[in-house]
Amino acid sequence: MAAYPPDYRPDPGNSSIFGKQILLLALFAIAIFILYKVFFQSGTGLADWLKGPEKVDITYVEADFQPNLDEEATLRILSSPEQYKKEFESLVYSFNMSLLYHIANRMDLNDSLKRQLEPLYKVHHDYLKNLYFNDFVELKDTSAALYSSFYQDHSNEAVRVFNEVAGKYTCFFVTQIVATLLKTSGGQLMAKGEGIESPCAIALKEGLQPMVERLRKRAEILDFSASRDLLREKVQKGIAELATYEIRDKKGLDKTLQYKILGYSVSETNIQVEAISVIKAGIKLDQGLDVTFSPKKGIIYVTLPDPVILSHEVYPRVDKLDVGFLSGVSGSDLNQPFNDLRTYFREDAIKNEQIFEKSKARVDSVLQLLLEPVVKSINRQYKLETRYRSSMQQ
Repeated sequence: MAAYPPDYRPDPGNSSIFGKQILLLALFAIAIFILYKVFFQSGTGLADWLKGPEKVDITYVEADFQPNLDEEATLRILSSPEQYKKEFESLVYSFNMSLLYHIANRMDLNDSLKRQLEPLYKVHHDYLKNLYFNDFVELKDTSAALYSSFYQDHSNEAVRVFNEVAGKYTCFFVTQIVATLLKTSGGQLMAKGEGIESPCAIALKEGLQPMVERLRKRAEILDFSASRDLLREKVQKGIAELATYEIRDKKGLDKTLQYKILGYSVSETNIQVEAISVIKAGIKLDQGLDVTFSPKKGIIYVTLPDPVILSHEVYPRVDKLDVGFLSGVSGSDLNQPFNDLRTYFREDAIKNEQIFEKSKARVDSVLQLLLEPVVKSINRQYKLETRYRSSMQQ
């Protein structure tokens, strides 16, 4: 047993220093443990940041987009969004969910991940429905005035506006939800398979664009039906006011009338007549007018009756009337040259002047001038074609 000097006293400071050393050692160990957890163990933000973006392997497979939308109901909602605001919001919800499920099918995600899509989308839907609605109404109201003179219902224009609005927000919410679902935290998607596209591109190319195309074709039929009476009215006014073809002609006739007794001419009367003819050819719309539409061919047909002579006026002038000493000339003898001239004028107009063909050309040019803007506003690829009853019956 160690012996201490008689004057030795234990220093209370030694035990205090030793305790501090133990405490510092413990704190240092805790700090090392925390740093390890933060910087080197996965599952924390800083650890992931140090390791770089997480890579997620995705295998793309074939899948068909199934929006399951009632086209006519959808167009009715888009045509009157203020009247059907709740239905509009439901339409946005249903369509966006269809896009997300299609992307999940293309990425071959399991059922567990697919079940998370709807809760994740609901986080965004409350503000998205308002963005869609406000932008849609503003754009639709701005462009509607351009078409008010042609259409009673603007289904085709409504589809165009919806495509513009949806295209603006689709990539945003799709990217946000897919990133959250796969927890990439801004990382990379390592894709495998054929037809590889980003989730945004899949949503636009395989979802939004095909659905808009289907709605557009249906909208064109509805818009044409709604504006059919307007088209008929424009055809009637255009033909009545502008599409009448007129031919003016001038002919002369020199005729000798003989007065005979026992077969021998005893007196002659010479008549020289000159006349101006005005012949008008056109369409009698009361004999039939129809406006039809072929979506497959992209042609709006205006079917008309064949052109006819609408009026024919002859203005004669007698240049010479040399009556013999025995006139023997009756009223019918004098009227006959005028009737002959009328016949010559008409035959010449039909055979040589081709008045009916020229009338058809005039009708077609007038209809193209009046109705082409209407047709192009339905679809820039569509054409207007004029048909006649006789050609259809052949």
